[in-house]
Amino acid sequence: MPAIRYEAPRSLAEAVDLMGTTPGASVMAGGTDLLVQFRAGIKQPTAFIDVKRIPDLVGIEITGDGLRLGAATAALDIARDAQLTRLWPGIAEAVALIGSTQIQGRSSVGGNLCNASPAADTPCALIVNRADCVIAGPDGERTVPAELFVKGPGKNALEPGEILVAIRVPRPEAHTADAYLRLTPRSEMDIAVVGAAVSLGLDDSGICRRARVALAAVAPTPILVEAAGQALIGTRVDADALDRLAAAARQATRPIDDKRGTIEYRRTVAGVLAKRAAAIALRRALER
Repeated sequence: MPAIRYEAPRSLAEAVDLMGTTPGASVMAGGTDLLVQFRAGIKQPTAFIDVKRIPDLVGIEITGDGLRLGAATAALDIARDAQLTRLWPGIAEAVALIGSTQIQGRSSVGGNLCNASPAADTPCALIVNRADCVIAGPDGERTVPAELFVKGPGKNALEPGEILVAIRVPRPEAHTADAYLRLTPRSEMDIAVVGAAVSLGLDDSGICRRARVALAAVAPTPILVEAAGQALIGTRVDADALDRLAAAARQATRPIDDKRGTIEYRRTVAGVLAKRAAAIALRRALER
């Protein structure tokens, strides 16, 4: 068996250089997916580039403009951050569902994104909050909207030699809130049969002026369902509007039959969860 290198760079420039000069290297932002895939023979990297020691990739920074989340920040730190949870409860809810407490001590939102599972929890919560993914590579820095980052099962927007550095989320406007829900066969440590995230913003009279809905585990990638968001805009998010949202969510799905659920079951659950998440987001928005 060929030797596999382990590197722990202390700067982003060093990490980018290592990725560019080490064909077959894999970034390890926690390793909770990568090491499992390695042991199963799914991935065989020539080197593990551990980015947990790079200041640019670790930390939670909240300013007047919004959130900057280091891509390698531990999920446990995110889920327990009081200010983040208050401003973006849906993001905190999604992050808190990544594995067990022990796994959350190492796992990261960046890793969850880069693993590119259709059933991952965090992408949808980021999508509805208009998050951008900050990427660094040999040609400098660029950003990709969260809804365009996952390209397919196990495929993401990173080019060879690139690293996901951070996620930026704009600060929510007045009377704006989000929520994330998922359905799993078991209550703990399972992956979504369906996941649904909703963010909506109200004007001072309670009319919905902004809405975004995203679904997980019902297509090859997380999907932004624009028609579902449009179903809420101009309404008080009443029962009729929520029914239209649910119908749009069901129609947007492209699920598969597997041991976790049938196509029809996933379509039905997508509408139910989207409707419930919207009701939670509405309640939160009215309280702001």
